[in-house]
Amino acid sequence: QVQLVESGGGLVQAGGSLRLSCAASGSIFSINVMGWYRQAPGKQRELVADITSGGNTNYVDSVKGRFTISRDNAKNTVYLQMNSLKPEDTAVYSCNAGWRPYGGRVYDSWGQGTQVTVSS
Repeated sequence: QVQLVESGGGLVQAGGSLRLSCAASGSIFSINVMGWYRQAPGKQRELVADITSGGNTNYVDSVKGRFTISRDNAKNTVYLQMNSLKPEDTAVYSCNAGWRPYGGRVYDSWGQGTQVTVSS
């Protein structure tokens, strides 16, 4: 059993900043990719950013230059620093991890989601 616990969401004015955290715990041997997704009302879930265990990152175009993803492999934790927030960034943000137990196959787990609301 693996749990992903997110924190750091909230209400912020446009132009402000928030930092999301997601900690994975459980019978984890290794985690390859960790990522942040978001889903706004009436829209499909989209990948915001992800990061490999080696530190390679990938961002959706709309957040490039404003958001930074990072991770602490020792703590199985991924972060999303969000700067210059815009009202269109309002969504439920969920973290995702591709992990495997010792000697096992890769599993995909999700956090419960955290609300980010940006007011204009």
